[in-house]
Amino acid sequence: MTEKIKEQTQLLKRGTIEILSEEELSQKLAGSAKTGRQLRIKLGLDPTSPDIHLGHTVVLRKMRQFQDLGHKAVLIIGDYTARIGDPSGQDKTRPMLSGEQIEQNAKTYFEQAGKILDTSENKLEVRYNSEWLSDLRLADIIKLTSNMTVARMLERDIFELRHKKGDPIGIHEFLYPLMQGYDSVIVKSDVELGGTDQTFNNLVGRDIQRVNGQPPQVVITMPILVGLDGQEKMSKSKGNYIGVTDEPNDMFGKVISISDEMMENYFTLLTDLPCKKIAELTNPDKTHPKDAKVLLGKTIVRQFYNEATAQLAAAQFEKVFAQKQLPDEIPEFKIANKPISAKQLLLSCKLVETGGEAKRMVLQAAVSVDGNKISDPNIEITPRNGMVIQVGKRKFATLAVI
Repeated sequence: MTEKIKEQTQLLKRGTIEILSEEELSQKLAGSAKTGRQLRIKLGLDPTSPDIHLGHTVVLRKMRQFQDLGHKAVLIIGDYTARIGDPSGQDKTRPMLSGEQIEQNAKTYFEQAGKILDTSENKLEVRYNSEWLSDLRLADIIKLTSNMTVARMLERDIFELRHKKGDPIGIHEFLYPLMQGYDSVIVKSDVELGGTDQTFNNLVGRDIQRVNGQPPQVVITMPILVGLDGQEKMSKSKGNYIGVTDEPNDMFGKVISISDEMMENYFTLLTDLPCKKIAELTNPDKTHPKDAKVLLGKTIVRQFYNEATAQLAAAQFEKVFAQKQLPDEIPEFKIANKPISAKQLLLSCKLVETGGEAKRMVLQAAVSVDGNKISDPNIEITPRNGMVIQVGKRKFATLAVI
């Protein structure tokens, strides 16, 4: 193995959980260098929600590393498999999405993934798996299912758990990993990326490729990014996420809110800083945790915006939280000149998404009006011009009475 291939393998190994196998990856890299053929790096995304968060970018960033080494990213939008719903990590059957929901969610995926990936034609290929899965006949599906036994399926941790608990497992859920594996055959995948929850699905892809006479893909698993709560994986449904389209100030503030213990994970998976530098930043004897988090926040905002915006976000944070001042710019909302409940006021100012969230924030003492905390979500508030409403540490609104 040449020194160059060793360096590439070590670069691609950074931040991964497992490479199946590292030797195969090195061989594929060496073969590519010898023949000039781009490796095809597959990543499947089911459009089960309209937005991408930083948890998704962990694998997207690994895909970008492959692109920077000259290889081709093959991004598969799972508009067909989303109809089944990936059972990975689910303790119950996912609800099946409608075609309209899937289409609406898929529209934003390319644009958001493009914030990470090189979207030039020779570096990115985007496919929708309905192109081939919708044409499968019953005979094709039966042939596909013959490559897998029920016993093998039940070895999968989540199926095994649900089976032992007596919880239902839909037959259609067994089809999901087979269909994902068939995707690998169609696009002739050399490497498939995924989180640790995708290991089973990706290994099935290797099996299906062998049956179809193709070299099996290398499987690279990435760790699941922990959400802002420090406990569960980042997820929009859990409310512990940082979206790639979040406003810069909100993105920066969310990064700053993570615990000191989470910083090494975030620096490693979400930045390109050298491991030695990360060790210095996460050692409190060498770097104050606040300084490290500010650097992390600016680095992440810069990736999705630019240097000037990152600096402004940091300055705004310092002004609002360290100096206890109001932000320079606060969204203004027009509101009628009559009493309104605190809960409805928060909804009208778009500071919360639901009445339940409004009630929860008030009861958590996270809502203030002109600097005064309120404790009753149903209390009547009489709006006035210039009144400032604050929810949590980062959300503000000012009123204009009409």
